[in-house]
Amino acid sequence: MSTVAHSTSVPLKSILVATDFSPASEKPLRHGLAIAHRYGTKFFLAHVVSSLGLNMAGPDAIFAAEAAARRDARNFEEHLRTTEAFGHLEHHVIVRQGEVWKQLEIIIQQEHVDLVVLGTHGRHGFGKLVLGSVAEQIFRNADCPVLTVGPGCYDEPRVDPLRVNRKFLFATDFGDASVQALPYGISFAKQFDAQLVLFHALSPVLMPEDFRTYTSTDVAQMQEDARRFALGRLARLVADAQWTVRPELVVEPSSLNSPSEDILETAQKLRVDLIIMGLHRSSHTGTASHTPWTTAYEVVCGAGCPVLTVRGGIHPS
Repeated sequence: MSTVAHSTSVPLKSILVATDFSPASEKPLRHGLAIAHRYGTKFFLAHVVSSLGLNMAGPDAIFAAEAAARRDARNFEEHLRTTEAFGHLEHHVIVRQGEVWKQLEIIIQQEHVDLVVLGTHGRHGFGKLVLGSVAEQIFRNADCPVLTVGPGCYDEPRVDPLRVNRKFLFATDFGDASVQALPYGISFAKQFDAQLVLFHALSPVLMPEDFRTYTSTDVAQMQEDARRFALGRLARLVADAQWTVRPELVVEPSSLNSPSEDILETAQKLRVDLIIMGLHRSSHTGTASHTPWTTAYEVVCGAGCPVLTVRGGIHPS
């Protein structure tokens, strides 16, 4: 991975928050509005009346559900105006009917959305936390970055101009997806006056077949050499960027459990306010078994702060 400082300006021009107007959707709304105000973007609030089950009930049921949703949307928009939540933002509330992800995908494309903000309800399945079918579709398939506000995330956005000592964690495996995600990490850190922490979990040192000829001192030296090499790679990523808050470089030995645990433990230890990570494109987008997807998925489900994921192939315009 090479230095990407030349592409650290990420022009966010439009943000979409997917909502169902429930109390659970208020948290991602607050985070989305905070980012929109900071970047001065166009703001979209989108609700899709799911066609699942309604088609069997008939056209009258579909019409009634859509009418109720539009009424809820008008009331919600009026509430946000009254509380001055929109401020001077150009904003639009959109209500559609149909298959949720397909309709959201159309809106994202038509309105040239640069960032989707997504909330999850944190349901459990088979002993682990799951995003839910709609949230997972958006998380996996959106062709723009997605900010996921998970069930363990703090309620109020930590982007108040008076707040100090903000930290954003950029987790990298030095893969291609990180190349796409890093400009967003740098841009967000600069926009919110946060310290960007670049983190890499160091894989165990692979020992040669004749490892018995190596002493414990030799092994420790190889591990230290690997750590210093990784620190050098991290430093080169941001060598040309201009910073108001100097970035921090962190290389830690990987646990024997999973990369997601390494990221979550570091995020908790450093008390970061945002996690940024690349999301590898995969032909296995219909399942959660593919390792790079699983790592991001587990981080999103377990994080105590929002997680910004950027899929490989996305280029800041």
